Amino acid sequence: MILLAGSAGVVTIDGTVIVELIAFLAMLAILSRYVYPVLVQVSEERRRAIAQQLKEADDARAKAEQHLKEAEEKLNEARKTAESLIEAAAKSSEQLRQEMRQKAEDESRRAVEAARKEIEAERDQAVRSVRSEVASLVVAATEKVIGETLDDDKHRQLIDRAIREVASGNGRG
Repeated sequence: MILLAGSAGVVTIDGTVIVELIAFLAMLAILSRYVYPVLVQVSEERRRAIAQQLKEADDARAKAEQHLKEAEEKLNEARKTAESLIEAAAKSSEQLRQEMRQKAEDESRRAVEAARKEIEAERDQAVRSVRSEVASLVVAATEKVIGETLDDDKHRQLIDRAIREVASGNGRG
């Protein structure tokens, strides 16, 4: 066994260290001349691309927010329009309902008035018919009682007067 006493703490400069130092410096020169500029250029391009993408993303977000605001405004406007249309339709239907009710009432009044006039006309016709019949009966009864025929005009005047008295409540009966 060989003991190496004293070589552990100090670096001895010999040919290997110098060769390693030269190789290290040569590698450092090659890297700094050819590799590092390319890496720096690639990383700078990457940084610019990322910055551009962030800017585009911000622009797209701003456009999307603007479109969202426009869509919300259009939606609110559409809601207001729909509400006004619904309100107008409700008013229109109420007005139509009132008009229909008024027409029905007017038609009912006209029908009642027409029926009243028809009833009155029929009543007048019935009264004339009854008067004529009563006059004929009175003439016939008078002829039988008296036994002779009276003057027809005179007889009609007497009957009309008697009917008027009965109608007015002044009859003698």
